[in-house]
Amino acid sequence: MNRKFTKNIAPVVKDEIQLYEVANSKGENDRAFNHLENAHVLGQESTYWHVKVHFLMFAWSIRNRNTKEFFGQILRIVGALTKTAIGLVPIGNTGGSNISPFKKLPLKPEHRVAILKAKGNA
Repeated sequence: MNRKFTKNIAPVVKDEIQLYEVANSKGENDRAFNHLENAHVLGQESTYWHVKVHFLMFAWSIRNRNTKEFFGQILRIVGALTKTAIGLVPIGNTGGSNISPFKKLPLKPEHRVAILKAKGNA
């Protein structure tokens, strides 16, 4: 996806990352990861945001000693780096290791609106 999308989607992705940081600081691990999943859905068509969110998920896995997530995020970081720019992203996928990295999922209405707006289609 182009730089315009990366710039336009930034505010909503940053909002989710900030909510992640707040939840994480309170020890609300599941809620924190859920905000990373939201950030992933919103930003995955931008190589920058896609890689950044997977890196944050990787860091989350280390802090929470989650081996499955740790190894899953290594694979996903490589995929985000190499596949995003050519459009190989499964829309709606939440980015965690609890789901196939190839599986498309339905978008939440608020995510759909934010993505369309960032693309200039809303």
